[in-house]
Amino acid sequence: MIHFVPGNRLTLLVSGDDYFPALLREMAAARSEIYLETYIYQHDATGIAVTEALVAAARRGVAVHVLVDGFGAHDFHAGLRQQLEEAGVHFLVYRPQISPWTFKRQRLRRLHRKLVVVDGQTGFVGGINIIDDLDTPGHTPPRFDYAVQVSGPLVAIMRASARHVWSVVAWTHGQHKLIRDRVDLPAPAHLPGVTAAFAVRDNIGHRRDIENAYLEAIREAKDEILIANAYFLPGRQFRHALVQAAQRGVKVRLLLQGRVEYWMLHYASRALYRNFLKNGVEIIEYHRSFLHAKVAVIDGGWATVGSSNIDPFSLMLAREANVVVRDEDFAAALKRSLERAIEIGAHSISAERWQGLSWRMRLLTWLALVGVRAFSALAGFSFETGRRNGEK
Repeated sequence: MIHFVPGNRLTLLVSGDDYFPALLREMAAARSEIYLETYIYQHDATGIAVTEALVAAARRGVAVHVLVDGFGAHDFHAGLRQQLEEAGVHFLVYRPQISPWTFKRQRLRRLHRKLVVVDGQTGFVGGINIIDDLDTPGHTPPRFDYAVQVSGPLVAIMRASARHVWSVVAWTHGQHKLIRDRVDLPAPAHLPGVTAAFAVRDNIGHRRDIENAYLEAIREAKDEILIANAYFLPGRQFRHALVQAAQRGVKVRLLLQGRVEYWMLHYASRALYRNFLKNGVEIIEYHRSFLHAKVAVIDGGWATVGSSNIDPFSLMLAREANVVVRDEDFAAALKRSLERAIEIGAHSISAERWQGLSWRMRLLTWLALVGVRAFSALAGFSFETGRRNGEK
């Protein structure tokens, strides 16, 4: 269950062009503390700029905490780490990568959140890693993604979550002194504006919070559902909710990845197209660049922006974080941005075209779906139900 809080100010940030200037401004103004969590942290122009901002903050006495994932950031640049640690930045790795030749279920439980909290007053959450937007195969147009900048009482919840995850990881690393590193900050002020919730997914008390937030909004939808998601492979319950919405007259559109980045997920997702299309769900593929968004707008007043894909990795294994918003102006801004992306960089998949798919392509999509289901089973989860084996 997620808790909605009134009195917030939210700014929608589209891709790195919006996100990184806003993030660097807040880091430059930080006076007390910074928490940063990211799945990927690259040694490129963006990673260097963020590192320099964190180093400068630490040198002026700000308590800076950086947490990166052991798989997504397995190649974290030694020089960047040295810069951070020499400046006094507290640096930890979430589940350091183990041998790729050893299969253990815990390897798949990753920190996929992209979360920053500055001075307990400003927060950022979304799908954008610390990486150049143009760091994509072939140097295509910039990666298409979203984040949101938050001020108001919701930031206190975001900060508490960041501190909790930091403490858990510090404890597992034996870094007990880092757990005691406390900064008392004033509570964020209530502001005129937006009601929003901070939704997380973890493997203890919040296993299905993000998925359930989606499902509740989809089941209550009356007019329109627009979901943009990079890796879309929902279980049966989620698929049925979308189909049922379409059958009761809701306009349901899915903006999905048109380019192949991870072939198994890409083609497994396409194995679901036939059933969606025959039941009135519109599928739109984004081809202009790599789609990395994890957002949705429902009925013009509900929206979400975050790190969670709608696939087994995000919904069953990884730590994720989304902001869920009840506000017509914010939802309208997100919808306008998505409509513009559809207009300039996407095309719809017709049911007729999909029916004419070659038998080779049908076989490939079927094999990819079987592969994902088998992989989920090896990880101890049912792809269809989202439950751990043996869990009731």
